Amino acid sequence: MKIVCDIAVPFLAETVQRGWRDVTVCPMNPEEIDADTLRDADALVVRTRTRADEQLLTGSRVQLVCTATIGYDHIDTAWCESHGIRWTACPGCNAQAVYDYIEEVINTITNPPTIGIVGVGHVGSLVADMAARRGLRVLLNDPPKGIGVSLDEIARKSSIITFHVPLEPSTRHMCNDAFLRQCRPGTLVINASRGGVVDEIALLRHSLDPEQNISYVLDTWENEPDINREVLAHATLASMHIAGYSLAGKRNATQMCLDAIAEHFALPRLSVVMPDIVPGDTAPGWIGRITAQLRQNPDQFEHLRKSYPLR
Repeated sequence: MKIVCDIAVPFLAETVQRGWRDVTVCPMNPEEIDADTLRDADALVVRTRTRADEQLLTGSRVQLVCTATIGYDHIDTAWCESHGIRWTACPGCNAQAVYDYIEEVINTITNPPTIGIVGVGHVGSLVADMAARRGLRVLLNDPPKGIGVSLDEIARKSSIITFHVPLEPSTRHMCNDAFLRQCRPGTLVINASRGGVVDEIALLRHSLDPEQNISYVLDTWENEPDINREVLAHATLASMHIAGYSLAGKRNATQMCLDAIAEHFALPRLSVVMPDIVPGDTAPGWIGRITAQLRQNPDQFEHLRKSYPLR
């Protein structure tokens, strides 16, 4: 049996090599994962940089595609299902890490009286609990769950708005020109979900409008890793899609992928083998330091992301 995995999925190769006999694991850079390398693979473990679709998977013997991420818009789920290929994601794996990121953002600004949370899943629920503990007024919006107020009300009444939704046709550019026109002057918009949820050009335009003066914090971007330099320049805080990058979050995602592989192929369950790791920067102001690093090296977005030390 052969597993091809993104080299950025930590601890997976070491754990498989120690625990499963007769299983070969091949860690690869995303650009190396193609139809040829998958031809004799049984399972594929990816992150967001690999598009798992007809072009990649046709002609392979892959039975299972796992993404070590919460989002799965990089998997053509309909095509996989129609061709008997099972797919799995890792919902909630890094919820605590993204929550920590949002809390750090809020710690760096004046406490807003009202926070609007769009998407009340694993992360949004944690953020809502934190905001309530701090005495903030909390507005929730999650129509699929039947929770909360309308998106228009979120825009009109919130002084800070944070998005925690998957990227789907219904959520693409949900934060757009029409939404931003309704926002209060000085509203802070945070996107640590998926890049396409926010229309960055509209966001920039409203941030430069002196009557609105919208501010924003972006961790996820459209067209990653080739991000818009002007949008970066005017961000209050910015990072390179690392809000969910914590040691616990990565371990959780890898464990969930291993569990899916074990279940699908009737292999014994393995627990992630954890090496000794020096933790990353968590001192107050750490997002500000990342912002400065990214602004100085915007063309190194992918390198900075890959080399980011886990919190």
